[in-house]
Amino acid sequence: MNIFKIALASAAATVALSGAAMAQDTLKLSYNVGIASDYVFRGVSNTSEDPQIFGGIDATYGIGYAGVWASNVDFGTDDPSAEIDIYAGVKPTVGDTALDFGIVYYGYVDDKGATPGQYGYVELKAAASRAVGPATVGVALFYSPEFPFDTGKAFYYEVNAAVPLMDKLTLSGALGQQEIKYAGDYTTWNVGLGYAISDNLTADLRYSDTSEHGYGPNYGDRVVVSLKAAF
Repeated sequence: MNIFKIALASAAATVALSGAAMAQDTLKLSYNVGIASDYVFRGVSNTSEDPQIFGGIDATYGIGYAGVWASNVDFGTDDPSAEIDIYAGVKPTVGDTALDFGIVYYGYVDDKGATPGQYGYVELKAAASRAVGPATVGVALFYSPEFPFDTGKAFYYEVNAAVPLMDKLTLSGALGQQEIKYAGDYTTWNVGLGYAISDNLTADLRYSDTSEHGYGPNYGDRVVVSLKAAF
């Protein structure tokens, strides 16, 4: 957990160093809530292919941000029953490129099992995105010093893109690679359509899959429909 505290301190220091530029900024809060036919995270179902209910709160101040997000989960065992993520970071801009440096703690309710706390873990994030014609393309890297169940350090690499097709309709997709030191690696990909029903309500239809169906049904291909409201 020390790396979690160090990264948070680093993010806070970065925001503090930008104090002069942020003097005119104000604290902004936003909220989101939604439902989905499945909770898919990096190509894997985290609800054993059952529906998902989720929601979160985000705070931004200048280039700094922090938030909390929660969802039900089901890993096919008696625990855990819910996921609660806490995250913070900064989003500076260099030229036409938007950067994102942050930290995420993935916590779980009823995380007991043989070793209490075996599901929870921390990730550091570095991402960049920029406009290329009408599209937005991005890359991201996540690093965890200790993945769940003592499986060692882990990396997740991703390239992603989104392009508007017409008013309110956007095509997007991503290709990622999950690597875990003492567990199996796999590739994942997704592609889908997002439709802005209103300024606050978005629907998404997405196909996803992984390269390792042998890991179990949660790693299989699937189509997920979701509805998200943001305020």
